[in-house]
Amino acid sequence: MKKIIKCKPLNFKIYVEDTDFQGVVYHANYIKFFERARSEFLSKNNVSQRALKQQNKAFVIKGINIKYIAAAELGDEITVESSVDKKSDARMIFTQKIINTHSGHEYATGEVEVCFIDLITKKPKKFPDDLLLIFNR
Repeated sequence: MKKIIKCKPLNFKIYVEDTDFQGVVYHANYIKFFERARSEFLSKNNVSQRALKQQNKAFVIKGINIKYIAAAELGDEITVESSVDKKSDARMIFTQKIINTHSGHEYATGEVEVCFIDLITKKPKKFPDDLLLIFNR
């Protein structure tokens, strides 16, 4: 049975450092917000990216598709909502969106394909057991 896991939402406030000269969030920062939510998902599930790197293993982005809907602005409070779908023992797809925390208005949506690899061989590796277990709960 296919299991899609809803991740815990991650909240941010938009600061000057997040914006461009027009006072709106710089487009690349939405990708950074998505990344923070994915990293938080791993951390909350006891998957240490630092420990994996010491074992020459890592998560890499295979593909990303993002749709910009509206611009978040300085002072806005945003929420990154994510869900993850395991496609194989070495590949998963995160469906993510960034919304205004208070109004629910969408700023961006995206799909991010993440693979797990051996950093030496650059070949796919099976996910850590801790991660596989959460898909089997």
